[in-house]
Amino acid sequence: MATQCWEFKKCGREQGGAKASELGVCPAYPDHGRDCWAEAGTLCGGKVQGTSAEKEGNCRKCEFYLGVMMDDI
Repeated sequence: MATQCWEFKKCGREQGGAKASELGVCPAYPDHGRDCWAEAGTLCGGKVQGTSAEKEGNCRKCEFYLGVMMDDI
């Protein structure tokens, strides 16, 4: 199985994760762990992000995003 964003980033927002009770379960979990940049409300840099359009610039710099785009992860 391919690595999911919550595994790579270790954000703790997956179901049962360390930060799920504090920040909520990530909207990318469980079906969008390979395209999390398309989901509003994901966690990046310790902060919940906005819409996909609002976070697009940050996502394009993300190691996970770049790895998925290059098929390295």
